[in-house]
Amino acid sequence: MTVGTVTSRIQELQTQLALLSPVSTSSLTAADGTTFAQALDSASSTTGGTTGAAVVDEAKQFLGLPYVWGGNSKEKGVDCSGLVQQVYKKFGIELPRLSADQARQGTPVASLAQAKPGDLLAWDNSSRNSGADHIAIYVGNGKMIEAPRTGLDVRLVDVPSTPDYIRRILPDSAPGGVTPVSTARVAGGSVSGVPYADLFNQAGARYGVSPALLSAVAKQESGYRADAVSPAGARGLMQLMPGTAKGLGVTNSLDPTQAVDGAARMLRDLTHRFGSTELALAAYNAGPGAVMKYDGIPPYAETQHYVRNIMSMLGRAA
Repeated sequence: MTVGTVTSRIQELQTQLALLSPVSTSSLTAADGTTFAQALDSASSTTGGTTGAAVVDEAKQFLGLPYVWGGNSKEKGVDCSGLVQQVYKKFGIELPRLSADQARQGTPVASLAQAKPGDLLAWDNSSRNSGADHIAIYVGNGKMIEAPRTGLDVRLVDVPSTPDYIRRILPDSAPGGVTPVSTARVAGGSVSGVPYADLFNQAGARYGVSPALLSAVAKQESGYRADAVSPAGARGLMQLMPGTAKGLGVTNSLDPTQAVDGAARMLRDLTHRFGSTELALAAYNAGPGAVMKYDGIPPYAETQHYVRNIMSMLGRAA
């Protein structure tokens, strides 16, 4: 790891950990992270089976509900971002509260012609704000569901103008140049002939992550050394930072079993969030915030080299 990116990685991986999963790390109730892992499993399983049509059907349940500024209640009312947040929460997907932040989630869609049901449409209507200030859920056929403004109810309307942002939250596709992956499993079968192969295979089967991916990350991160400690403080086989390990319920990053289990969950959720193996790897290396900031693989030489190396390893293993 280069000195120039050490600080970035520490900050991103520790302060952006909340982006990894649909539960708060404050919900940990056991030192071994059992509750945290169970919550992650439940949310990811739900996300994996979610379709755009299901998102639209849930959004339709809000039709006729009054617009309430700052509202996010299915009983009392919602504003535009409250509607989006509550609809996706139904499927175990936690989105930020503000429309500007919601419009940075998932992956970009190039045009309305390529939008699918369940995608988010957002507009930047005010020079006073930075980013989107209105957001809606695309239904298909040029229509959307929105919570418009005070005095009006949640409604189904024609898309009024070309959106400034179109984002795909469900990971059924990826930006150009990035390989799409299944929401349930990264391509790749079992591994053999490498250190800790049994751990990679077991964690891969448990969490729907390619064992070959886990093996490649371990090789790139530590050279399969369970006792490795980086100058930045990353520890163990999978080079987990202390804050990341704590959030994942990993009490000893130098224990290969715990490290692989935590890294598998982390990679699974990064893949679900960003929709591709490449972006998941970039987030593992540079942090989710960096991937969101640059809307793709960050322009850090180390991160780009990291992603290329691991993808090359996966290509040779295929």
